[in-house]
Amino acid sequence: MKVILLGDIRGTGKKYDVKNVSDGYAMNFLLPNKLAERATDERIKNMEELKQGQFEKARIQADLLEKNLDSLKKVQLEIREKTTEKGSLFKGITPSVIVKELKEQVHINLPADAVVLEKPIKEIGDYTIGVVVGDSKTSFKLVVSSK
Repeated sequence: MKVILLGDIRGTGKKYDVKNVSDGYAMNFLLPNKLAERATDERIKNMEELKQGQFEKARIQADLLEKNLDSLKKVQLEIREKTTEKGSLFKGITPSVIVKELKEQVHINLPADAVVLEKPIKEIGDYTIGVVVGDSKTSFKLVVSSK
C-alpha cells in the first residue's frame, strides 16, 4: 500500500515521504495511529507543495539567522543572578537561558543549539560566548553579575 508519512518513523522514512509498505503494516499500525495517510495523486501533490513551502520557510529563517549573526558581534548581554558570598551562582547559566535573554534584551532569536558552551556558567564574570549556525561562526560578550 502506498502511504504518505506524517512524521519521522524509524526504519520506514521521514515526514512527508511517500512509501510503499505492506498492507498489514499500514492498516494495523500506521493508519490507526495517524502516522500516515493513504497516498492519492491529490494528496501527493498537496504534500509536495507543503514540502516546498517548508523548504522556502527554512531558507528564509537561515538568511535571517545569518543577518542576526552579523548584528550579534556588537552585543554585550548582561545576566543578573543570585549568588553566594564567594561569587558562585546558585543556578548555572545554560544555552537556553542565554537564548531567552538574547530574545528579551536584544530581540535576536536564535535556536538554543547554536550557542556553544562547554558547561553551564556558574561564576560571576565576563565571558565570550560562541555562536555557530551552519557554517557561520561569531561570538558576543556576556556579563554575569550578582542580583
